[in-house]
Amino acid sequence: MFPSQGKGRGFESHHPLRFMLIKKNFFTVLKTDKKTNARIGRLSTDHGDINTPFFAVVGTNATVKTLSSQEILETNTQLILANTYHLHLRPNEKVVKELNGLAEFMNLNLPTMTDSGGFQAMSLGAGREHSIGKIGFFPKGKRMNEIEKKSLVKITEKGIEFCSHIDGSKHFFSPEISMQIQSDLGADIIFAFDECTSPLHDYNYTKKSMERTNRWAARTLASYNKKQKIYGIIQGGVFKDLRLKSTKYIDSICFDGIAIGGALGETKTSKNEITEYIIKNLSDEKPRHMLGIGDVDDIFEAVERGIDSLDCVWFTRLGRRNMYFIYPKDGGNFINRWRKNIRSIKSISKKPLSDSCSCKVCKTYTATYIRHLVIANELLGIRLITIHNLFFVNHLMEQIRKSIQEGKFLELKSYWYG
Repeated sequence: MFPSQGKGRGFESHHPLRFMLIKKNFFTVLKTDKKTNARIGRLSTDHGDINTPFFAVVGTNATVKTLSSQEILETNTQLILANTYHLHLRPNEKVVKELNGLAEFMNLNLPTMTDSGGFQAMSLGAGREHSIGKIGFFPKGKRMNEIEKKSLVKITEKGIEFCSHIDGSKHFFSPEISMQIQSDLGADIIFAFDECTSPLHDYNYTKKSMERTNRWAARTLASYNKKQKIYGIIQGGVFKDLRLKSTKYIDSICFDGIAIGGALGETKTSKNEITEYIIKNLSDEKPRHMLGIGDVDDIFEAVERGIDSLDCVWFTRLGRRNMYFIYPKDGGNFINRWRKNIRSIKSISKKPLSDSCSCKVCKTYTATYIRHLVIANELLGIRLITIHNLFFVNHLMEQIRKSIQEGKFLELKSYWYG
């Protein structure tokens, strides 16, 4: 719908006046759905334009697990999100800077994002203490207060001290240090330094953390390089007054975009309610990103409420667990979560993973062959499923953008929900 436009070529494109004439806004809203808050737009970066809403593919260690850079491109991925904390540990941001930044380091001519390291405050801290691997919804159990045991982090007003999960070495992140690391990594879009709280943190701890994150946001803006585009992060857990206070502050200062992070409720219904009242209190001019959320229904619900991008490891992680995604025509619906386990295939068939899919895997291989690879523990099996899953989610986003353009978003959602 909106073709990608890379940087100009030729003498005229390098003329200073010419640059002034063709310079674009970072984010442009092109159309908003009349029945919902869903909208289509365009993000303009040094590595090309991105059509919104879109799915940011997670490449934690500057790689999408099992895939080459060329295979990533073949899935129609628009942007890769890498992890600041992990890349700081290895190979270190100075190595990436020496090799001209993240995109060139990966040999991948796509826009890139890097987080700030704030999620590891939870995953290596309260996440370990509370036995939580992900923050989407509350695990069974009561809310906790300050963490004391097993944590690999120490959080103070100055920043976060990490004890490396690799070798036990200590590393300190502050807003200023996070900005320097992300500057060296050279992503097109970066995130402000924050603390991602656990779903089990109580009101008092969540309030203290949110207010500290707001103070860190101001320090972030004062120290970043002004060249990359930067998103502020709204925190506050499941507590409406804290979320609204964070929303008002983060939206009021000079971030290029807004991200929603942290715990979003015990159920998908509460997640949607929290998302809705946050967005009602945001200005329309900035792009909105949802951190760490991304199943099929999550995508529809987020976009319906006005989210412009999401990221999640779901589609690649499930691929490594033998799960492949299917379209409504293949029987995919809300009940089966639009996916199947490749091991469940019993009959011999020449059919692909999906008759509705035009990815290179479905054009080339049978589901029977891919099942054989998985059963035989051949790495090619999970590689092929991962390629299919990423193509699937990117194709879904393309359908969503088209439906908003045509005024048929709710019809598409109803069709997918079955």
